[in-house]
Amino acid sequence: MFCPKCGVENPDGASFCRGCGSAITAAKTASPAPAAKTSGMAIASMVFGILSFCTFLLTAPIAFILGIISLVMITKSKGQLKGTGFAVAGIVTPVVALPFVALVMGIMMPALARTRMIVYRMNCGENLAGLGKAMLLYSGDNNDKFPSCEQWCDLLIEYEDVDPNQFRCRGASKGPCNYSMNKNVEELGAKAPADMVLLFESKPGWNQSGGPELLSIGNHQEEGCNVLFCDGHVAFVKTEEIDTLKWTAGP
Repeated sequence: MFCPKCGVENPDGASFCRGCGSAITAAKTASPAPAAKTSGMAIASMVFGILSFCTFLLTAPIAFILGIISLVMITKSKGQLKGTGFAVAGIVTPVVALPFVALVMGIMMPALARTRMIVYRMNCGENLAGLGKAMLLYSGDNNDKFPSCEQWCDLLIEYEDVDPNQFRCRGASKGPCNYSMNKNVEELGAKAPADMVLLFESKPGWNQSGGPELLSIGNHQEEGCNVLFCDGHVAFVKTEEIDTLKWTAGP
């Protein structure tokens, strides 16, 4: 380097001039500008946008809001912030996810509805199974006689402590009871054939009794109904098999 006072050339890093002995001040170098930082809000926008595929667009509004705010902040930062691509991805991804989510929902909704119907069917069968146990207990305490057709609901509540909710099928319209008793069983009692109908699904009522004219398949999308047989077992009988049910003790 050269001495600014006398112009003599000196070795690099020298503190004093070898010609005039004056102090040599090294020229200051300009410090580099700080590197631009990636906007965390822009990254968050992209993440929420991607999550909209899994959350069925629940995170889409957050992705939109964060993306727009981060774009504004990046623009105003004068180069101190970057991440425009992340912000744009966060805004665009939910739009791309929309048809995908619609397709998935279109596939899942019928499956969910079907699952709910099966759950209702099982719940209805469990109700009938509980009522069947109560009927058998009643007959055991009453000389093998089932409750009378005119009062069978009331008698089961009074003597067997049956919960009134057990008379309701979740798949049916609201009513005090969605089941009826086969009127032909009363006189036979416990001597009735094992495969003979004891209780079956019907339209709402209370202490209902009768035969196939009361049977309803409307509680389960017309696919069939639950039936309790005299031996205590419950089966879901499909609509096309309803005619095979045994309503009397005869052939």
